[in-house]
Amino acid sequence: MGYLLEGFYSALQMIVSLDRQMLSIAFISIKVSTLSTMLATLVGLPTGFYIGIKNFWGRKALISIFNTLMSVPTVIIGLSVYFIICRRGPLGSLGLLYTPWAMVLGQAILAFPIVASLSLSAVISLDRRVEKTALSLGADNLQAAFFILSEGRFAILSAIIAAFGRVFGEVGASMMLGGNINGYTRNIPTAIALETGKGEFVLAIALGMILLSVALSVNILAGYFQHKK
Repeated sequence: MGYLLEGFYSALQMIVSLDRQMLSIAFISIKVSTLSTMLATLVGLPTGFYIGIKNFWGRKALISIFNTLMSVPTVIIGLSVYFIICRRGPLGSLGLLYTPWAMVLGQAILAFPIVASLSLSAVISLDRRVEKTALSLGADNLQAAFFILSEGRFAILSAIIAAFGRVFGEVGASMMLGGNINGYTRNIPTAIALETGKGEFVLAIALGMILLSVALSVNILAGYFQHKK
């Protein structure tokens, strides 16, 4: 038990002293997760909005597919993207494998169904009279769309935060696509796995504390926006 307490104490010292290696790993995690969440939002939000306001053949099946994709294991996403960007893959010539951009791509695919599904639920839950009111006041379709998004902004922000929380702590796709290269693609989850395997628990505990702090902050923000909704 003593070595565990000593490890926590050393980890706290590392956090307080702003250890350079720890900060580098944390920065890579934040940068990759932020970029992937932004990319997923740019694609997932319009997708969820369109499905939410339109009635078309296959809509229910498409919603079921998005809901299913929310629970797909990260290693499946990593494997699928790996086959696409590896040397023999269709995008192999771009040299994306084992780069931060490969991690961004994998995490964006992971976050996309979360943003799309939760945005879809937010739009569906809105009163349909919102759109009719906007159109009756002279708004065009684009202005009405912005009005609807404004009404559901808290639920949509909650969806984006949930997507960020999902990708920030994932390890499977990051390990497969990024290669866990020190100072380049090593993020918090992959570094924790590596340091634990090596028996170096101090850095792993420090990074675990940061990961839990971010997860707690994400949950607090998501709960706040859910309450505002």
